[in-house]
Amino acid sequence: MLDGLTLQRRQHPSRRLTFGSYAGGLAAGLGLSAVLLLIAGVPPDSMVDDLFTQVFVDPGGLAQTVTLAIPLVLVGLSSAIAMRIRFWNIGMEGQLWLGAIGAAGCAIHDIGAAPLRLPLMLLAAAASGALWIAIPLVLRLRLRVSEMVVSLLLSSIAFLLLQHLLFGGWRDPANSFPVSPPFDPVEQLGLLGFGNVHTGLILAVAAVVFTAILVDRTRLGFQATAIGLNPLAARAAGLPVAATTIAMVLLSGALSGLAGGVIVAGTEHRLTQFIGMNATFSGIVIAFVARFKPAGVLVAAFAVAGIYNAGNTLKVFYALSDGIVVLIQSVVLLSLLVAQFFAAYRIDRVRGVTA
Repeated sequence: MLDGLTLQRRQHPSRRLTFGSYAGGLAAGLGLSAVLLLIAGVPPDSMVDDLFTQVFVDPGGLAQTVTLAIPLVLVGLSSAIAMRIRFWNIGMEGQLWLGAIGAAGCAIHDIGAAPLRLPLMLLAAAASGALWIAIPLVLRLRLRVSEMVVSLLLSSIAFLLLQHLLFGGWRDPANSFPVSPPFDPVEQLGLLGFGNVHTGLILAVAAVVFTAILVDRTRLGFQATAIGLNPLAARAAGLPVAATTIAMVLLSGALSGLAGGVIVAGTEHRLTQFIGMNATFSGIVIAFVARFKPAGVLVAAFAVAGIYNAGNTLKVFYALSDGIVVLIQSVVLLSLLVAQFFAAYRIDRVRGVTA
C-alpha cells in the first residue's frame, strides 16, 4: 500500500510552514501531555496554570526558566556545531562535567588573582571540555574509531572522576553531602536582578551571536557546511577537511565545558554531582528542533527549559513520579521533532509504480 509513496525534501520551506509546523507540534505535544496528566490525577482546572502561566508568565517561574535555559543554550550550540560536520557528539555530559571540574579547580585552589579568577574559571571550563572531546576526535581521525562510542564511554569516566573528587580531596569537610566547599563571591557569576538569572545569560547570548557569525559569515563555516554535506567532494575540491573538523569539534567541546562552568559559577556556587542535567539528550533535541541554526537554538533551549521547569513543578505539587514527568517531557519534545520532520519533507505519490 505504501509502495507508491516517497519522501521528498523541501528545498526552501516557507516561514509560514515552519512556524505552523512548530506551533502544531507544540500544541499536539501539550494536548497529549494533558491527557497523561488527567490520567495521573492532575486537576484539569490547574493545568494551564502549572504548564504555562507558572513557567512562562509568572515572574518567579519565568526567571527559573531563563536560568535553566542558560546552560541548555550552550549544549544546544555544542551539538549544532558538531552536527555541522556530521560529528556525533554523544559525550556532552562528560565534557560538561570536565568543564565544571576545571572551573571548580581554579576556585578551590585560588588560581589567579581575585579579579581575574572568574574569567580564568570559565576559560578553564572551556579548555577542559575541548580537551575531553579531543580524545574521540583523535581516535576518529587516526584510527577511524566511532566517536559515538568513545564520547559516550568518556562520559562515564568523567562522572567517575567527579565522584572521586567529591568523595575525596575536594569534599567539603563541613558538609555531610559529597559537595565541594562553596565558592567565594569573586568566583560567582553576578545576578542580573531578575530572580536567579545571572550574567551567564550574557555569555549564552554572546555564544549564539558568535556561532551565528561563524557558521554563516566566515570561510570556516562555509567549509564546515560543505564537509557535512559531502566530505569526499569537499576533500576533492581541496577544502581542509581535517583542519576544519578539528576546529569545529574542539569548539563543540569547549561550549559543553563552558556550560559546566556556568552551572557551578552561576547556579550551584560549588561542585556537586547533580549538574549533568541530561546534557546530551537535551543538546541533541535542541539542535534538531532548531535545525542546527544558532538563533533557533536560543528559542528551542528556552522552550525545553520551560518543559523541564514545568516537570519540576508537577513533581513538587502533585507528587508525580520521575517516570511520568520524563514521559511528558519526551512527548512534547518528540512532537516538536515530528513537526520539524514534516516541515522539512513532504510525502509524494509516485505515479506508475506497481507493487
